[in-house]
Amino acid sequence: MCGICGVVGPSLGVVESSVRTMAGAMVHRGPDDEGYESRPLGPDGGGPVAGFGFRRLAILDRSAAGRQPMVNPATGDLIVFNGEIYNFRLLRRRLEGEGVAFRSSGDTEVLLAALSTWGEAALAELDGMFALAFYEARTRRILLARDHVGIKPLYVARPPGAIVFASEVRAVLASGLVSTELSPAGIAAYLAYGAPQDPLTIHRHVTSFPSGSSAWIDASVVDRGTPLEPRRYWSFPAAGDANGEDGAVARLRGEIDAAVRDQSVAEVPLGLFLSGGIDSAILAAVARRRSADVHTYSVGFESRRATDEREAAAATAAALGTVHAETLVTEPVMIRRWQEWLDALDRPSIDGLNTFIVSRAVKDAGVTVALSGLGADELFGGYPQFRSVPRLHGLLRTFTWLPSAVRRVAATAAFAPLRLSRRARAIDMVSNAHSALDVLLRIRRICTDDDLVSLGLPSAPLGLCPQYLPPAEYHAIADRAGGDVFHTIAHAECALYMGNTTLRDSDTNGMAHSLEVRVPYLARPLVDHAASLPGTMHMPDAAKTKHLLRLAGRGVVPDDVFTRPKTGFSLPIGEWMFGPLREQCAAAVETVAACPLLEADGVRRLWSFFTDHPQLTDLWFRPLALVTLGSYLDRLGSQPVRAGA
Repeated sequence: MCGICGVVGPSLGVVESSVRTMAGAMVHRGPDDEGYESRPLGPDGGGPVAGFGFRRLAILDRSAAGRQPMVNPATGDLIVFNGEIYNFRLLRRRLEGEGVAFRSSGDTEVLLAALSTWGEAALAELDGMFALAFYEARTRRILLARDHVGIKPLYVARPPGAIVFASEVRAVLASGLVSTELSPAGIAAYLAYGAPQDPLTIHRHVTSFPSGSSAWIDASVVDRGTPLEPRRYWSFPAAGDANGEDGAVARLRGEIDAAVRDQSVAEVPLGLFLSGGIDSAILAAVARRRSADVHTYSVGFESRRATDEREAAAATAAALGTVHAETLVTEPVMIRRWQEWLDALDRPSIDGLNTFIVSRAVKDAGVTVALSGLGADELFGGYPQFRSVPRLHGLLRTFTWLPSAVRRVAATAAFAPLRLSRRARAIDMVSNAHSALDVLLRIRRICTDDDLVSLGLPSAPLGLCPQYLPPAEYHAIADRAGGDVFHTIAHAECALYMGNTTLRDSDTNGMAHSLEVRVPYLARPLVDHAASLPGTMHMPDAAKTKHLLRLAGRGVVPDDVFTRPKTGFSLPIGEWMFGPLREQCAAAVETVAACPLLEADGVRRLWSFFTDHPQLTDLWFRPLALVTLGSYLDRLGSQPVRAGA
């Protein structure tokens, strides 16, 4: 796990200075080493020049042979690469069969050789998490690419006469070449969902490179300002037919076993986040079958208002025989961590404080790589909406022929008895949801349409669809939606919630502590298999959540893990914001109110609603969206913040 960055521009001096500054902004991603190389893009060494920077967190082949930027001595090709290629040993054997010789034992040289030998087609062979920039010496062009579901981030900017890319937004801005100008569409999408929605960021000139895609950069792209044209090399699988549950479960077991095996390869201490649920328990059980020395970690909170799964995790660890460690964090420490978390955010988000605290505890225990159960809920139907969305959509379908205004009037009357925290969202859903996807997105929304309009952010003038998403991102899911509602929900949860929130926050909050977080459930072969299974197999009538995963774990984990009530992992954020953090939060909200893109009265009204109703602590996510945005804007510091059109 590392950080990469690069600049393509007309001047070698400017390029090198910018890239080295960018790399310096990401020391936390790679405290072990740094590197820099430059290469020409124009003919005969003229034209634009590309500079490549790297920060290294050494995990595989920690010797000098694993340093980056890495150059292929046979071709002159070069690569900077953030992530891990889990099937690199298999690819190495194939390449050796084609006559390729290797000098190192790690995955970077294998990836470089694969791209040099097979070209862009190599991307289809990779099982891993990655963001990369590959310089092809023969053609003097650069390939940017990102893994299948976007586990590793990559951001791109196009200032005049240049292209800038990096693993973090802060590094792109640190180049000194990219304006910090804010994006009204990016801010609106962020406030709608609590995290920026790809490809948008809250900065007008910085975009997120699409997952499962690649794009070439050559001299003409830079000289003429031609748009990058990412092409998909991977798409979320279509739902297939049911060909037998037993065979599907047997293959699922095999894919989980292979994912844990491949993702446990490291030359540094490795551990596993262990909760009280089945996702991490299955990973720990599979790892324990392969090794007697499996270290698991859980974090508890010394607070009467916080909940954790410490007791359940300890019971699972004892049953499996792992070497288990437990960290107890007091409430004063958690509140101190609050500001550290805000300072570490690469972009505003309402999620991730839990991950930040857990990652800090695991890193303090000496671990550099941690396995996480992230992704299982999205693939296997662990969230309540896998059941509620079909039910709600069925009810709403009766009224979709009515005009939206009529539905709103009826819903306002019908939902008057609901408590305040639920009423606005219920009215919003009945008024605006037309499809199962729309119902899901309304459930995921943080701020309602009315909230956002009051902030001066109506969707249509910003180029967003009515669901406050970039239209292409919405239609990429909606246009593939068919009769399999489970599959539509899984696709949306993986692409939108997981891709934009949990994966980004896992990366940011893990790397804030130089901790690599790996996600075995998102191994590419496992995703390809699980996502292609029909919803009727994933969620038979009367079956429990994550039905197939439960079957795959049968006989692997103790039976009581499947019947244990889910405690969850939550912090009393709402109470903190209303109590010891109130003054700090109010100051951050005032920063948002001062933003020229937003209506100050609307901002203050949202915050006042929260402070005027302290009993509604389940609404903490709305004001927190303002607080994290304000804290982020404060951190921009002396950099000028200019409003976009």
